[in-house]
Amino acid sequence: MFGIPGKQAVSITPAAAKQIAKLMEKDGSMGLRIGVKKGGCAGMEYTMEYVSEINPMDEMVEQDGARVMIAPMAQMFLFGTEIDYQVSLLESGFKFNNPNVVEACGCGESIKFDETLTAK
Repeated sequence: MFGIPGKQAVSITPAAAKQIAKLMEKDGSMGLRIGVKKGGCAGMEYTMEYVSEINPMDEMVEQDGARVMIAPMAQMFLFGTEIDYQVSLLESGFKFNNPNVVEACGCGESIKFDETLTAK
């Protein structure tokens, strides 16, 4: 596990927890797994997927009926991230407020991390 003992890797806003819990109930899943993968114009992209079983290697964060698992390879990239859910006139979706991101593309889908994180 990556991070500080006793400190959750990510935090979840009440709006995000409500949406995640709603998605879990609708899909019948155990939660959402969050990760990162290479891609996009800035170099990396977030991934989200429903999970039917919990991987013991995942970091798990539970709050208000929501369960988020963080894939092992993504833990160092996501440590300190706040997951929010925002609704606007034009769109709605999850927003990652990640202190490890040094650059993002215009659409907000692709991100770049500090070179010290990606070199490991």
